[in-house]
Amino acid sequence: MKKTFKIILSIAVVVLVIPIASIPFVNNNIAYSIKKDLIRLNLPDKTEIIDAVSSAGKLVGNGNGMQFFGAILIKSELALEELNNFYSVYRKNDWSYIVEKQVSNHIAFIEHDDLTFKALNKDETLINYYIVYTWGSSNYPLSDLDLRGH
Repeated sequence: MKKTFKIILSIAVVVLVIPIASIPFVNNNIAYSIKKDLIRLNLPDKTEIIDAVSSAGKLVGNGNGMQFFGAILIKSELALEELNNFYSVYRKNDWSYIVEKQVSNHIAFIEHDDLTFKALNKDETLINYYIVYTWGSSNYPLSDLDLRGH
């Protein structure tokens, strides 16, 4: 009887605890894949990737829910308008493949996380640097159980 109880308890731990404990890792992997998709894109001429970041959690706004973010920092001789035109062919919605001028290592519009580009010094003056970022989503049914989304 004791042995049966231990087996049932062990199975319950494996079935319940491991999936819940793995949720943050799965969510991080989803955000990482968004970043990797950005890195894999062809770059415009006279442009190079300097750094890339990703994050999963409640990053902007109010309420509950997971958000998935990926970004690359590029240095380019092209103007912002030219970069926007280049990346516009990849856009699926208003939240994907957005290009903006980047003025520091800190990603200012991320409200609930201190997300920075590590390849840059904190006080470095950025000329011709741009952030290209996109927001993603997940079909993973347990994503919203991640405490970082609350």
